[in-house]
Amino acid sequence: MSLRVIAGKAKGRKLKSVDGDTTRPITDRVKEALFNIISSDVIDSNWWDLFAGTGAVGIEALSRGAASVRFTDSNRAPIDTIKSNVEHCGFAAQSEIRRADAFAYLASPADKKFEYIYIAPPQYKDMWVKALELVDDNLEWLTDDGWVIVQIAPREFKFSAVSLGNLEQFDERKYGTTLLVFYQRAAG
Repeated sequence: MSLRVIAGKAKGRKLKSVDGDTTRPITDRVKEALFNIISSDVIDSNWWDLFAGTGAVGIEALSRGAASVRFTDSNRAPIDTIKSNVEHCGFAAQSEIRRADAFAYLASPADKKFEYIYIAPPQYKDMWVKALELVDDNLEWLTDDGWVIVQIAPREFKFSAVSLGNLEQFDERKYGTTLLVFYQRAAG
């Protein structure tokens, strides 16, 4: 799959992919739909691309006007790819790239608040459930009006039990073999 930035300052820039099958690249169709949902709210927002892979989602956010993106991944190959892609697109100054275990990071005290936390881990390992529950337990990572967005395969969602006390699902959108599930702070 050829990865590219689809809109904004870096529109048309090609992104390197990560060798092997350790990442789950987002399709242009899903990326376009995601940013159509967020619309102009992306401008000046802060993102955390949690299992960043190629960095495509965070780079798209920066291209469309996000203030900053924190990219994390636990493996060296994705981190090297993200660094290369961020520099190629001219967003190094707005990017923070960290090789880290997402779960340990989410369980630690928050050092920043994000409007958007994007969770797209390797498939079929329920890692998204653990990450979402950690955000739910540590809401200091999320701004008051922030969203957590999960990218998974639709059947992963059907067979997973999620236990949330502070977040609630408010939307889900299916695009072929990809499901985007949106969470926000529970009302009340």
